[in-house]
Amino acid sequence: MTKPVDHSTHPPDLTRIAERLKERIYAELTIIAVTLGLALSGSATHLAVTLSVIGTCLGLWLATLAAEVQAHRIAHGRMMNGAELRHLLFVTSPLMTAGVGPLILVSLSALQVLALTPALYLSVAVDSAAMFIWGCVSGRRMGGGAWAAVASGLVNLLIGGIVIAVKLTAGH
Repeated sequence: MTKPVDHSTHPPDLTRIAERLKERIYAELTIIAVTLGLALSGSATHLAVTLSVIGTCLGLWLATLAAEVQAHRIAHGRMMNGAELRHLLFVTSPLMTAGVGPLILVSLSALQVLALTPALYLSVAVDSAAMFIWGCVSGRRMGGGAWAAVASGLVNLLIGGIVIAVKLTAGH
């Protein structure tokens, strides 16, 4: 049997966890929009989807790094030091991981396990479900019980649904 962790001597860095999750949710919403747009186009290729997902994740990450570095310079009047830069890289790394799910599904499609368009729609569904789960976890973490957890998950799902509705209404 393992001993419980004594957080009084080793407190978790909850701020870093929150920052990483925030970045992941932003990236997830963007990836939902990109994969849905590619699915709606009906003419995407495996290579085009792969490059689009990787390019989107990389572009989001680089834009976030540039914005954070510039904001730090303005706020503090100096460049980031090594520790601040490492923290920034750690916190923003989930921007790069948001594309893993879609890339796995596209790979399965390339292996002819499923067609590409259904793989993209499945990616949208899986990413939306993940957002719901993160909302539920946050609701439970706040101590609000099952109803608060579901409500929080539904809020995340609603936000993802708005992104999806905009893409569907715009017709890609």
